[in-house]
Amino acid sequence: MNQGYIYIKGAKQHNLKNIDLKIPRNKLVVITGVSGSGKSTLAFDTIYAEGQRRYVESLSAYARQFLGRMDKPDVEYIEGLSPAISIDQKGASKNPRSTVGTVTEVHDYLRLLFSSIGTPHCYKCGKIISSMTIPQMIEKIKLSLPAGTKFMVLAPVVRGRKGEHSKQISSIFAKGYSRIRVDGEIYDSSEGISLDRNKKHNIEIVIDRLIMSESFHNRIFSSLETALSESGGMVIISDVCGNDMLFSEKLSCSDCDISLEDIKPRFFSFNAPYGACPFCSGIGETMELDDSLIVPDGGLSISEGAIAPWGKLVLKHKRFNDKESIFWGRFSKFAKLSGIDLDIPFDSLSEEHKNLILQGNGGRSIYGNDYDDGFEGAITNLQRRYVETDSDFIRNMIEKYMTKKPCLACGGKRLRLGGRGLYNQAVLALDCPAQGQEPD
Repeated sequence: MNQGYIYIKGAKQHNLKNIDLKIPRNKLVVITGVSGSGKSTLAFDTIYAEGQRRYVESLSAYARQFLGRMDKPDVEYIEGLSPAISIDQKGASKNPRSTVGTVTEVHDYLRLLFSSIGTPHCYKCGKIISSMTIPQMIEKIKLSLPAGTKFMVLAPVVRGRKGEHSKQISSIFAKGYSRIRVDGEIYDSSEGISLDRNKKHNIEIVIDRLIMSESFHNRIFSSLETALSESGGMVIISDVCGNDMLFSEKLSCSDCDISLEDIKPRFFSFNAPYGACPFCSGIGETMELDDSLIVPDGGLSISEGAIAPWGKLVLKHKRFNDKESIFWGRFSKFAKLSGIDLDIPFDSLSEEHKNLILQGNGGRSIYGNDYDDGFEGAITNLQRRYVETDSDFIRNMIEKYMTKKPCLACGGKRLRLGGRGLYNQAVLALDCPAQGQEPD
């Protein structure tokens, strides 16, 4: 028979009445019908059951004992059938992180596939990236750090793992190292270090502390070699301002000055902090204030309540046209100084005046104690309050004036650029105070 089809003959499973049909392969096929017509019986109890049964029977007796066996369906024969998988029906998930790939666990296999046999490319220039040698690392450090810059050579031994790590810390000090950096803080061997076992931590050994000079080549070569040995192929260069450069012995792009860690499955997961875009936390969308929701009716004037959220957030539940309120008095003064007419439709205002009302002039909040004739702006005020408030009530109220938009950092793709790439690239400040004492 033509192998472009799945042939089913004499299907009598459950309420199927001895039906014959052929289903095209490599196509999306939808089975429809009234309730009780046998849709699920045909798809799951006949086609899937036979495909799964044949696959299990092809395995060894040892492997079959770990898999559930399905009975042969009541059908004369089925031909053209491949090993089958079934996705169970579930209720709609309200979790914004859930996708078809994560729910079916297909995403887990893809992450493993990408990390195991994928060829890494530079996310800037697109060329294949390869390992970086110690002389190449030294050259990059020389180009990045001005003369006289103080910096540390660090060996990352724990990256984003939960636990107290007391044994590992003790082992580091037992090797003779006197300092470590834990979550950005430097500790020496005389200090007691207690870590929260339920939080993820980063621990780096301070291998050496240096000052950029022409004569440091031999010392830094030895320090980098030691760091790479202790960390398994990675080293961090941290200057006095706290800017970090990550170098990998295995993956780097010399043209774009990018170094990456070894590719691991977690780098392809938007549900893990090492893979998720840090700006949208792996959601792919961000909540942003929408001008059309803040000013729903541009035909109203400011006095008539054109700025929708002010009635609840700024006046704190007072009526907007309460001319005796503190806010109204101060805003009226700002509007008068700025030449804004509060009694004409909002749409009739100039773009400059609209921008002043929505974005402010960079001044302090006009309802604060330190009023200085400045104005924070409706949108600026809502953005600040949304970030600073601890009240779910206020946050939910502000979200009424926000819409979901694709994350500008990841473009809605949810992942970091280059795994740990762009957001971990050190941007070294050239004006960083670098002059100081000789290294110890």
